[in-house]
Amino acid sequence: MAKINANYEVVIIFKPDLGEEATAALVEKFKTLTEQHGTVAEVDEWGKRHLAYPIDDITEGYYVLMTFTADAAFPAELDRVLRINDSVMRSLIVCKDD
Repeated sequence: MAKINANYEVVIIFKPDLGEEATAALVEKFKTLTEQHGTVAEVDEWGKRHLAYPIDDITEGYYVLMTFTADAAFPAELDRVLRINDSVMRSLIVCKDD
């Protein structure tokens, strides 16, 4: 039988030159979007970190880890929204359930 809700983690890397207010607004935007489709358990802002390899000649990124519970269709929508945002350098959504 298919699961209705599952636990997920998403790591988002924002461009480092956004500034504190713009970064906080984006974190809140994605948190609100997730809360509309599920339940946010935790938002952990790791801050600026050095990237393992440069992305478009950028060597730093602002990392955010968000843990949430949602239905199986939502991660695809979240991934779509993250991909079309110019301030997001990379993102990865992982299902924590087996």
